[in-house]
Amino acid sequence: MTSVSVIIPSYNRAHTLPRALDSVLAQTRRADEIILVDDGSTDETEQLIKQNYPEVSYLKQENRGVSAARNQAIKQARGDWFALLDSDDAWLPEKLEKQLSLLAQQPEFKLIHSDEIWVRNGVRVNQMKKHAKTGGQIFQQCLPLCAISPSAAVIHRELFGEIGLFDETLPACEDYDLWLRITARYPVLYCEDALILKYGGHDDQLSQQHWGMDRFRIRALSKCIAQGRLGEQDHLAAERMLQRKLRILLKGAEKHNNREIIEEFSPLYRTSTD
Repeated sequence: MTSVSVIIPSYNRAHTLPRALDSVLAQTRRADEIILVDDGSTDETEQLIKQNYPEVSYLKQENRGVSAARNQAIKQARGDWFALLDSDDAWLPEKLEKQLSLLAQQPEFKLIHSDEIWVRNGVRVNQMKKHAKTGGQIFQQCLPLCAISPSAAVIHRELFGEIGLFDETLPACEDYDLWLRITARYPVLYCEDALILKYGGHDDQLSQQHWGMDRFRIRALSKCIAQGRLGEQDHLAAERMLQRKLRILLKGAEKHNNREIIEEFSPLYRTSTD
């Protein structure tokens, strides 16, 4: 029988964790295991979990970032499939049931994701066309931005054995890096139903904490290209996207006189355009 481990990293999110955890516990297909990794929180996260959620496996580590937290859970998890959930998001009740049903019908796939509902500052908002989700061979759709939401993804453990865990050197865009590595090799399954509530607009989002988020995507892109495993068309598309992102990043760095960014990425830009 298919088993599912839910993986939730969290840092000082005691105020949103009940919403996330309650959505997991309300699933019509219950998870076999729920692992919460507390990434060095200083709020009441530990007390909340131990008092109110005894069914949750609670792991605590020093603050090392979301990738290290997810990786710790992946190493501990017992399930065949890992269902990711960010601590500020929530699932709709049929999320796991619908995704596992589709996987049972198409067992050749090792990753499934879904559409999503966006909520910004408490208000539902429409996604832009560039954020549209799809399935199949989506490597090139993954190049501009993160084309799969972690909270929507269910991943077979075999994939992590083949392509590696989350890159702990990336403080952000670690999911973008993972999707590039997976979709460079495999197609993905997509559920058209919106199965997650993705909340945004709050100050503790990683996207609010780092200027020039594309610098992390550039590092991921550069690594992906250097591995030399892309087909010709995917390789050309990745090279074009790398050059585009470098131009935009360096233009912004020049405007803000960010010498650190200029010194790090100018050599890569020159190499990519040779």
